[in-house]
Amino acid sequence: MAKREVKNPEEMSFLDHLEDLRWHLIRSTLAIVIAGAVAFIAKDFIFGILFGPKDPNFITYRVLCNIASSMGMDESFCFTEIPFRIQSRQMAGQFSAHIWTSITAGFIVAFPYVLYEFWRFISPALHANEKKASKGFIFIASFLFFLGVLFGYYVISPLSINFLGTYQVSEEVFNDIDLSSYFGLVRASSLACGVIFELPIIMFLLTKIGLVTPEILRKYRKFALVGILIISALITPPDIASQIIVAIPVMILYEVSIYISAFVIRKERKKEKSIAKK
Repeated sequence: MAKREVKNPEEMSFLDHLEDLRWHLIRSTLAIVIAGAVAFIAKDFIFGILFGPKDPNFITYRVLCNIASSMGMDESFCFTEIPFRIQSRQMAGQFSAHIWTSITAGFIVAFPYVLYEFWRFISPALHANEKKASKGFIFIASFLFFLGVLFGYYVISPLSINFLGTYQVSEEVFNDIDLSSYFGLVRASSLACGVIFELPIIMFLLTKIGLVTPEILRKYRKFALVGILIISALITPPDIASQIIVAIPVMILYEVSIYISAFVIRKERKKEKSIAKK
């Protein structure tokens, strides 16, 4: 197979850019499919992890229960029994859950490579100093994403399962949770937190293109706090403690984003001053 010619980005037409993007997307998709295939084969390991938040001995329940007990709070965070059963009510329910879970696991595992392909696509348009300043982009973005996924798995999922799995409108109604509903909650919680934890990276990029400044972030901090609390309320059970547990790390990420934005602005101003002196 003939080797694809590498063109100068400045000489590439719009169609050339689309062709280049297509190959990056193909390689990213292939990486996700390969990682997903491995996850599909490792069924027992993957589903053993996903069923973790349903276990009353899950580490999150034990930690929260100990904290609540030490603070003299009630035992609402102590999950001592499994109050619901998981069932599959569709003929292809288990196979479908297996497929979608494998794809999700494949995306999570292949995320650094997907970022690498994204970086390869945009890096030719960057100046040498911008490439140097963004050396740790893939590592930092991947670290934040995995941190968010772990936060979603170990915090959001157990809190949601603990609340929703034990909630009853009447003793006449028994909770038989559908397989797709349970796995969907765990997958959505983990992926949503992975994306939310990319906030510093997003703010860095928005600052670089001039859409965000640290002054704007500080000015709208109160509105951001309200928005974070609303998001926390949407992805967690409707109790104050759970919302605060989720809101605190996201608010910390917002504050970190302000410092990142200020750092980018300082670097840009220093660059402008050095150019003006010349």
